[in-house]
Parts: sequence; C-alpha cells; structure tokens
Amino acid sequence: MIDQTWAWLTDPASWTGTRGILAQSLAHLRYSFVALLVAAVVAVPVGLSVGHTGRGRWLAVNVAGSFRAIPSLGVLFIAVLLLLPRLRGELAFELPALLVLVLLAIPPILSGTYAGVQATDAAARDAARGMGMTGTQVLLQVEVPGAMPLVMSGLRAAMLQIIGTATIAAVVGLGGLGRFLIDGQASRDYAQMAGGAIVVAALALTVDLVLALAQRVVVSPGLTAAVRR
Repeated sequence: MIDQTWAWLTDPASWTGTRGILAQSLAHLRYSFVALLVAAVVAVPVGLSVGHTGRGRWLAVNVAGSFRAIPSLGVLFIAVLLLLPRLRGELAFELPALLVLVLLAIPPILSGTYAGVQATDAAARDAARGMGMTGTQVLLQVEVPGAMPLVMSGLRAAMLQIIGTATIAAVVGLGGLGRFLIDGQASRDYAQMAGGAIVVAALALTVDLVLALAQRVVVSPGLTAAVRR
C-alpha cells in the first residue's frame, strides 16, 4: 500500500491537468482563503467589541462553542437543498460549502480575538486612558496590538480546520483535494485516497507555516518576547 501511494504521488500524471494535484490544490486554497476572509470579517469585529466593552461575553463563549458542534456534512446537504432551487450553476454548490466553512471558522477566530483583548495589559490600558485617549483610540492603539498574538492563533486554528473540512466540498461535486478521497473511494483506488490525504495534511502544514511567518511580522517583537518568557 505504501509503495502504491508513493507511486501515485510521484507519478507526473497525478500532478498535471485540470484534475491533477496542483489544480485541485489551488481550488482547495481558494475555498479555504475565501472562507477564512469572510469568517474574519464577521468574527474579528465582534470579538473586538465584546472584549473591549465586556458586553455579550455569552456570545464569545456559548454561541461560539455551540458552533463547534455543528455537523459540517449535514449542514452542507441542508444548505444545498435550500439554495439549489434559488441559485444557478456552480454557485449553487460553492455557496453552501462556503457557508459551512465560515461557520466552522468563526468560533476560533471569535474566541481568539475576544481573549486577546481581554488579556491586554491592564496597566497599558489605564495609562492610555489617563493620557486622554478615547475608547476607540484605546482599542485601536493599545488593545488591538496587544491582542494580535491570540488573534493570529485563532486565525491559524481556523485555517487548519477549514483546510481539513474543505474536503467535503467534493461530496457535492466541487473540486479541491477532497476529489481524490471521493473519487478514490468510488473506484476503490486506495492509493489515490491515501495520497490525497497526505496532500491535504501537507497543504495544511504549509499554510500554517506561512501564517506563522505572517504572525511574526504583524505581532510586536516586544509581545513575542513576553510570550516566550
């Protein structure tokens, strides 16, 4: 089995064409980054507001936690059934898949943002207010920079979950690396299934490494040193 999987991974035919690994990886990344962007646009402002004002903490804890229990495949089928009569073409399948991935990504981003603002040094916050800063200025100039380590951690956790779950898009006929799992199962090509799973894992690790490098850029060196200590 290992030899067959290696042969599939090293076969040039597996990498080329519209159904090859490269093309499907790009499709997988497209779904994943769009879902992450939409989830961040929703969750980051809410997390900042909850962390800054202290209002709606139940939203960051209870609601976000309940989202984690959502059965992704079940929601995908329900969304397809509801949206298919109202949409045309590939969008009728892409939008439900995107909805599932966004719902999956919101909890870690929301929780990370909220926790990051809450963890901001209280002395720095009080000093900023003592200098006459408004609430918005304290949020943007003190709390947001202080929250960035946990915000980025939330984004990284969300992205790992998205990449792993985006394979279910193939269940409704979309592209992505899930095609190797679904098509391999249909044809009993277990080498293709194992190879596809390896590619998904490799893609997730690669993207997480890129986000880790981005985290080093956007997070203040002083905060990074404090975390290490």
